[in-house]
Amino acid sequence: MGDINLFPLLLSLRVSITATILAIVIGIPIAYYLHRANGKMSDFIDTLITLPIVLPPTVLGYYLLVLLGRNSPVGQFLENYLDITIVFTPTGAVIAALVVSIPFMIKSAKTSFASIDQDLIHSAAILGRQRLNIFFTIMVPLAWRGIVAGITLTFARAMGDFGTTLMIAGSIPNETMTMPIAIYDALLVGDRILANTLVFIMTIVAITILYAINRLEKRVIQG
Repeated sequence: MGDINLFPLLLSLRVSITATILAIVIGIPIAYYLHRANGKMSDFIDTLITLPIVLPPTVLGYYLLVLLGRNSPVGQFLENYLDITIVFTPTGAVIAALVVSIPFMIKSAKTSFASIDQDLIHSAAILGRQRLNIFFTIMVPLAWRGIVAGITLTFARAMGDFGTTLMIAGSIPNETMTMPIAIYDALLVGDRILANTLVFIMTIVAITILYAINRLEKRVIQG
């Protein structure tokens, strides 16, 4: 059995946490917009957000390569003016994890916003509350269970991504090799013991994190 390298696990955790934080910051405002909007544009945006759930990971990876690759306008701009390279870097792994996981954050938060009693929102508006104040003091606290569920699903999806990450970030040892890719590589070289060990480690880590999130949610509910 080859030596167990913990770098893929640490990278997967770092990528997943970063992608989840970005999904919260980006996804919740989008969910709020989709909850309030009603028109062709919002329907189109909602459709685009759902695409990463139904498209094969390799297709998503291909789109990211076309959009962010070194030969693309966006990739050339980032590299020439900001000195940022996306493809085959940990940054690419974060972007891949974000793209495949943010739909779960948006869908869950949007559903939670829709379940809020609109009379509370209207009453707050009549009392002079500004929209931003209503969002942070009423809507987010009332929708927190759905938001927490979205965070859990987002983290789990980001942690387990394989195809999209492999396409955009590659499998460079000690640089872009996440845990799912390390497991795949171990199987490719026929090291089943190493693969089983990595699978066991990742399963334990995932269960521990999800259990901790569930316990935290119950503590908040119980006051």
